Amino acid sequence: VQLQAYGGGLVQAGGSLRLSCAASGPTFSSHGMGWFRQAPGKEREFVAAISWSGGSTHYVDSVKARFTISRDNAKNAVYLQMNSLKLEDTAVYYCAASRSPGIVTTLVRYNYWGQGTQVTVSS
Repeated sequence: VQLQAYGGGLVQAGGSLRLSCAASGPTFSSHGMGWFRQAPGKEREFVAAISWSGGSTHYVDSVKARFTISRDNAKNAVYLQMNSLKLEDTAVYYCAASRSPGIVTTLVRYNYWGQGTQVTVSS
């Protein structure tokens, strides 16, 4: 599975962005998918995950009620809708795929990674 994330940019606090992740390969629909982020000087952290069918999702507490992860298996894509953005959401965002079909929240259980896309939230 090859992944490519895009959709980042510069946005004011309180604004919205939608990240997309395009996947190649015939097995996309069997993978649990996730979004992670890494701020300067910090470790990469889990943001959101979605199961193979899209029926289950999970979020880190800091983004609950603001971010929504979704997927379209027909388009081999996963999305992260980010609303009410805060300064602390500034980071490089990565999409990842796990060989597990369920919800995966730990970094080491993701097997495939896309390049990151920069999200910068300004005041």
